[in-house]
Amino acid sequence: MFSIYLIILYVVLVVWKPSRRVAVALLPWLLFACSYDWMRLMPNYKVNPIDVKGIYEAERSLFGIAVGSETMIPGAYLQMHHHSFADILAGLFYLCWVPVPLAFALYLYLKGDRHNSLRFSYCFLFVNLLGFCGYYIHPAAPPWYALNYGFEPILNTPGNTAGLKYFDMLTGIPVFQSLYGKNANVFAAVPSLHAAYMLIATVYSVLSRQKRWITAIFAFICIGIWWTAVYTTHHYIIDVLLGIVTAVVGIFLFELLTKKCWK
Repeated sequence: MFSIYLIILYVVLVVWKPSRRVAVALLPWLLFACSYDWMRLMPNYKVNPIDVKGIYEAERSLFGIAVGSETMIPGAYLQMHHHSFADILAGLFYLCWVPVPLAFALYLYLKGDRHNSLRFSYCFLFVNLLGFCGYYIHPAAPPWYALNYGFEPILNTPGNTAGLKYFDMLTGIPVFQSLYGKNANVFAAVPSLHAAYMLIATVYSVLSRQKRWITAIFAFICIGIWWTAVYTTHHYIIDVLLGIVTAVVGIFLFELLTKKCWK
């Protein structure tokens, strides 16, 4: 499993004295990566039934776009009208989902703001764990699954680049093909944690009093990821909204439960 290699790497960082400071900052991120990888051991569809049609019909009912006599989900409509510039932009936005928050945490830690670095990192971990609970409470297929396979759940379905395939094609680099080939579970679309990650970074950029241009860039990337999630049919608008709710609730609960730790 991928997590074994991460643990070995982390042990090396701890043992090697010059990298111990970085190892402390990376501990929440190691726990996040391992917990995601370990979901392979007990897939969420073994706990609760998979929702394929219900969420598709809810999206179509709430946000559907009329095309002739048919009502299409927004993602499918956008993919019918995809454009090369938008495809490149979508890929760039989606590549930021973990690297930018991780870079932000390391930036804070290495510049001496250990307090806010760990505060942000452990909140990031906490929101992820809440989201993982959501995966098990309501296993759900992403839009591309319903569009490609219909409404019957097929277990062990491989990951799919969906609309991000155009980024790979245009750049000639199979970056998303490599990433989604390692997807732990395609039936884990609700809530969209892609929608949560940069929102957490944006909030903690404000709470740690970063320069306004940093917060503005984070907010721009955050909105871009929300758009990309729907544009590429990786998530429904419903997933994105629930991801935002998960982030907001997670930040509130984390700050409430740990406020004495950060004084």
